[in-house]
Amino acid sequence: MRPDLVNLFRVFARIGLLSFGGPAAQIALMHTELVERHKWLEEKHFLGALSFCMLLPGPEAMQLATYAGWRLRGVPGGLIAGLLFVLPGAVVILGLALGYAHYGQVPVIQAFFTGIKAAVIVIVLQALLSLARRALTRRADWALALLAFAAMFFLSLPFPLIIAAAALTGLLLAPPAGAPSAPLPTHRTPPRTLRTIAIWSSLWAAPVLIAWLMNARFLTDIALFFSKLAIVTFGGAYAVLAYMTQAVVETHGWLSTAQMIDALGLAETTPGPLILVTEFVGLLAGFQQGGTALALMAGAMTLWVTFTPCFLWIFTGAPYVDALLARPRLKGALAGISAAVTGVILNLSIWFALHVLFGTVTRGDFGPTPQLDSFQPLSAALTVLAGVLLLWLRLPMTVGLALMAAAAGVVHLVT
Repeated sequence: MRPDLVNLFRVFARIGLLSFGGPAAQIALMHTELVERHKWLEEKHFLGALSFCMLLPGPEAMQLATYAGWRLRGVPGGLIAGLLFVLPGAVVILGLALGYAHYGQVPVIQAFFTGIKAAVIVIVLQALLSLARRALTRRADWALALLAFAAMFFLSLPFPLIIAAAALTGLLLAPPAGAPSAPLPTHRTPPRTLRTIAIWSSLWAAPVLIAWLMNARFLTDIALFFSKLAIVTFGGAYAVLAYMTQAVVETHGWLSTAQMIDALGLAETTPGPLILVTEFVGLLAGFQQGGTALALMAGAMTLWVTFTPCFLWIFTGAPYVDALLARPRLKGALAGISAAVTGVILNLSIWFALHVLFGTVTRGDFGPTPQLDSFQPLSAALTVLAGVLLLWLRLPMTVGLALMAAAAGVVHLVT
């Protein structure tokens, strides 16, 4: 049954408000609502759409919502579904980022974040284990993962280069295609596709061009950096965080390492895609460059160039989903990327752990090196507690984060 726009709005508003817990939980929620409860999509269409979205850069859950809306009600449905998936979390991040900018240096607030940072180590480890179980099924996958880890941790090679090399390797290792079959039908002609690309590319580029013409150097840098990030964000937010951190902290100097870890911890507590951490980064960088007004402009610019490309990818590629998924070499490229992303997330896990557990971490010739006498026992104890709560007791992520912040706050008050 094809829903009307009012029912579509109501259901995706519910999904957007309840989409806590990362992509797996968000995709499960959409499956429950769209396939099981309302029966708007068939199982095979939902799974095919998910496979397609995993081929794309950007947040797969948000793009799956956009595709589902498009399939049900065309472009208006896609816009409704995609925007409702993002906006609740974006509003929450706006409030959290401004609160952090004004009050983040208060001692008790810093104590809360000590607990959140310890939980972040365990959360990223969970993501690593989950992806490894799915992505590392062959010896070649393990080799790609280890090479990607070594390239990023020891050699500091750029993330886009690692992803491109992994895709090429997966393409070459893919099984040969079978006998050619007749072209699968699509729902769009080339002229309509080109028009879609032109419209959404122009929308993506417009604020970037305006900032450049106004000689707003900081906003232009923000726009260009997060636009590039939108193109290379394969494998989810965790995969790209190490690259984003390297650029934001070391290249641009917009945030400190501690602020980046805090940003991820706060983004984990909100509904919507985890890549909303980019909004937090943009807001905080803007605040430190020029106060609240620039923070709001930088946050808006970051959101625009992060999520407008998602609509471009979906509205351009959705009519060709069946044809694309029939190509085995494309699946091989995706498998190569997934394997490499596992190594990249391992790099992120170790990077976070070093910066939480040691007060001083320097960059040596072969990656980050901790100063051993700066070891922080409290952070280590909190990390063990986070492991108990999230890995052993398997508490929901938001509950675990709240308990970790409370535990750290109690320790601060009694010592």
